[in-house]
Amino acid sequence: MDHSHLNEFIENKTFDEIAVGDTATLVRTLRPEDIQMFAIMSGDINPAHVDPEYAHSSMFHEVIAHGMWGGALISTVLGTQFPGPGTIYIDQTLHFSRPVRVGDRLTVKVTCKRKFEHNHHMVLDCMCTNQDGHKVIAGTAEILAPTEKIKRQKADLPEFRLAESRQQRYQHLIDMTRGLAEIPMAIAHPVDAESLRGALLARDEGLIEPFLVGPEDKIRALAEKEGLDLDGTRIFNVPHFRAAAETAVGLARAKKVEALMKGALHTDELMAEVVDRDGLRTGRRISHVFLMDVPTYPRLLMITDAAVNVEPTLEDKVHIVQNAIDLAHILKIPEPKVALLAAIETVNPKMRATIDAAALCKMADRGQITGGVLDGPLAYDNAVSIVAARTKGIKSVVAGQADILVVPEIESGNMLAKQLEYLADAVAAGIVLGAQVPIVLTSRADTAETRVASTAIAVVMAHAKRDAKQA
Repeated sequence: MDHSHLNEFIENKTFDEIAVGDTATLVRTLRPEDIQMFAIMSGDINPAHVDPEYAHSSMFHEVIAHGMWGGALISTVLGTQFPGPGTIYIDQTLHFSRPVRVGDRLTVKVTCKRKFEHNHHMVLDCMCTNQDGHKVIAGTAEILAPTEKIKRQKADLPEFRLAESRQQRYQHLIDMTRGLAEIPMAIAHPVDAESLRGALLARDEGLIEPFLVGPEDKIRALAEKEGLDLDGTRIFNVPHFRAAAETAVGLARAKKVEALMKGALHTDELMAEVVDRDGLRTGRRISHVFLMDVPTYPRLLMITDAAVNVEPTLEDKVHIVQNAIDLAHILKIPEPKVALLAAIETVNPKMRATIDAAALCKMADRGQITGGVLDGPLAYDNAVSIVAARTKGIKSVVAGQADILVVPEIESGNMLAKQLEYLADAVAAGIVLGAQVPIVLTSRADTAETRVASTAIAVVMAHAKRDAKQA
């Protein structure tokens, strides 16, 4: 008799209901995330299971499951099917014959071998075979079988989602610079720990040759306090933050550096020098982009403008959109999808964001904005969720799969970006576009790692500019 069954309840078989020879089975296919979850749960990070490069050089030539992943499936049968709830494990022996590889389909079969009336113990044969019928695991289990009937509704467990670690997502941004030479970068007023550490970490990653611009005594004292190595790093000694901003911009204007980074000074203190008549203006409106790796979103997400333009006009937004599209091209996104955000999806004359969105779409149709696919107005949910867009009857190639989110004004953009960073565990990089050189512009609260991620984007931009000059 086969007692295998699947429904919305878990129901046991009591000692008296089970006869010698009765069986139950479970079939399960090994997925990559099963290996990762087992490693997280158990702490077993043996590289044979979690390091593909190492595993390739092992005797099995690929990642394999932990042996006890299969053993746990036997426990699943005993605890949920046969005998089921009320079962107490007494003893288990296992012999492992073959590895389990990703994609293998295991059939777990448990068979009652012996019963002991005096103490309600049972001995069960346990066998796991793969899709080819080969024995993978075999053994016996001794259990104390339940004597009372139990039927319970299956527990509604919380959803478990695996996501790459922050370090892995941070590394993805750094990997964009693979094969690119370091660039000279001026760091304006790096007199707090994170801005100085960020500059030196970017140096150690091979991204930049840092030019530290600020009071030399403060920089050296901070480096000594934090245990940071300044050997071989150029310092431009200036008395205060205003002089640091002016000098850093001057270095860029004189082509001594190819990018800037904001240190321990306010955004407007650096940007005032950038937008000055003798600063780093071009024919474009200067704007800012947050490039975000959000673990619950399947692609990099760009948010603009959340740091420079306070109340952008329609004309300003043309530049903001084009700047973001051009950055997307540099990042190998050939035709970025641009969502023009508002509170609603329809044009409302009383809501300027919806009017601007409609105008921008038509300007793209007429070739006044090029290189991307625009749609709007779109509410935020429709921009990032295909389900939300379909529910509202929105037919759009942008809805649900936006690469670029264009916000109405700085408050909404700044709050959106920081919500994703602090509540959704996004890894963020911040960069200023439209100036003669890329400018790393992050919050003073941002970590050194965030500054390095932003620097990676600046390096890619600087090399794209070099390539354009040579073309």
